Amino acid sequence: MASSSGIKILFVINPGSGNNNTDWAELISRHFNSRPEFILDIIDLGEKCDLEDIRKKIKSFQPSRVIAVGGDGTVKMVAECVLNSDIVLGILPAGSANGMAKELAIPEKPIQALDIITEGMVKKIHATTVNDHLCVHLSDIGFNAFLIKKFDTLQARGMWGYMKASFKVMLNNPKMDVEIMVDNHVVRTRAAMVVIANATKYGSGAVINPVGKLDDELFEVVALKKISIAEIFKMTFLNKPHNTAKMEVFQTTALTIRSKKRVHFQVDGEYLGKVGVVKAEILPHSLAVLVPAEK
Repeated sequence: MASSSGIKILFVINPGSGNNNTDWAELISRHFNSRPEFILDIIDLGEKCDLEDIRKKIKSFQPSRVIAVGGDGTVKMVAECVLNSDIVLGILPAGSANGMAKELAIPEKPIQALDIITEGMVKKIHATTVNDHLCVHLSDIGFNAFLIKKFDTLQARGMWGYMKASFKVMLNNPKMDVEIMVDNHVVRTRAAMVVIANATKYGSGAVINPVGKLDDELFEVVALKKISIAEIFKMTFLNKPHNTAKMEVFQTTALTIRSKKRVHFQVDGEYLGKVGVVKAEILPHSLAVLVPAEK
């Protein structure tokens, strides 16, 4: 039995994430079986995925680390519970979209990812609020948000499902006339997509924000003027960055985007309908996360 002075770790498992059959509870228990210095508790979110259940467990168990076992949506839920606190957020990538895990260089292999939980280092990063939603990874309007909506309706998953959804969206995604206000400066442009970026790349590995840093005091606004199937293929399968000649990048601590027409909107992979206005603000150094130790 571990002593009360051990390091408490809470694992938040979302069994609905991804499409693998990993028994995460069994794997976690086995991994820590010979590590009595760690005190574990596990909460299985089930179909309910209630944020309050996580908050209640954190209050009663009082862990020093909370580990999101799932995809970007699970990471976002856990982040909301530990934001601006001394509790460290860890990630075991188990979702269909593991963008934040890739961003933090968390290995996809479960055992290697579990090693980060005990041997990794703590890094402070920023987040943003986007229309009052916490955003840890990436938010956007236009093409990708519409793609997420379409992708969720398809039976095909993975990269090819993503490409199939992309074809459908390409045919029905007109450019947006948007007004972007950053630092009291207004930029008017036509864009296929505008990204509010904490991170640098999507879960596919495609770099969308070539100048981003998670640990500075700025986030980026990326306006993509044109998106083609060739560009999507290059970014998705070759992990190449978007053509910088077809984008505008702004750095800021706050912004307002106004669209002439209501446009598709998503935050951290969750489609949230159509909006006409997007307001975002940085939350500097608001999350402590576990990352691989520097060699």
